[in-house]
Amino acid sequence: MLPITHTAELRRPWTWPSRWTVGALIAVGLAVMYVPTYWTLFQTAWASDEQGHGPLIVGLCIWLTVQRWPSFVALPDRSAGGWGSLALAVSLAAYVIGRSQGIQGLEAGSQIGVLAGLLLWFKGRAGLRLMAVPLGFLVFSVPLPGILVLTLTMPLKSAVSACAEWLLHLAGYPVGRTGVVLVIGQYQLLVADACAGLNSMFTLEALGFLWMSLRPRSTVARDALLALVILPISFAANVVRVMVLVLITYYFGDAAGQGFAHSFSGIVLFVVAVLLMMVAESVIRRPLGRRREVRA
Repeated sequence: MLPITHTAELRRPWTWPSRWTVGALIAVGLAVMYVPTYWTLFQTAWASDEQGHGPLIVGLCIWLTVQRWPSFVALPDRSAGGWGSLALAVSLAAYVIGRSQGIQGLEAGSQIGVLAGLLLWFKGRAGLRLMAVPLGFLVFSVPLPGILVLTLTMPLKSAVSACAEWLLHLAGYPVGRTGVVLVIGQYQLLVADACAGLNSMFTLEALGFLWMSLRPRSTVARDALLALVILPISFAANVVRVMVLVLITYYFGDAAGQGFAHSFSGIVLFVVAVLLMMVAESVIRRPLGRRREVRA
């Protein structure tokens, strides 16, 4: 019979796996779940002009995460297991429903809740707050629901067409409008869905979100105000884009308006929108800067 000491040595207590093992298992699980999702998005939604910004958004999320990773690792291990479990349960259910029913928005959006649940499990609320910007930015990579696009596109197209007609008529051009069709001279131009502004609003909101995360910290109210101001800025930029296309067609013909100029007008849209956003951001933050100077 073995002595008691030897028996105790044979019965070693069970220990938790190392951090590297847990991290590797989580990475493999996430890859198994969401690599097929990304592959589907690359072939469908992200292959379109309207949702083509998705891969860029994901890349920026990864970059923002890498920037915050050293600070995240340095946080103490304070698990919020209850909230983390709830977030994981709801998000995994959303993933199963979205994957089985072919609802891309629900399937892709579930990863935000899954990642939030994991953050709560490992670092608690402090970890979630630290990674809130990359997680929030990831929202803009989720494809817009088709019903939302169909509901909002036509009113936006009508409003953009009406504003472009009014401004061109104010400038003295012979322009008329029937619905979303603009008539100038001998040319008729149909305002397409891409010119409606819905997807550009979504993209510019993402750009504004990134801009706010990189700028010096302001108040929540001012950041929310800037996020709201981006919506009319995007609308105004789309009006400018339609006007540019109408004038190019009027002076250089239909071939010029539908050729390189049509693609170039998209660049004009974002240049105008970014400039307006920078102006709005400086105006919104200026009172805050003056108040700090007075306090100093």
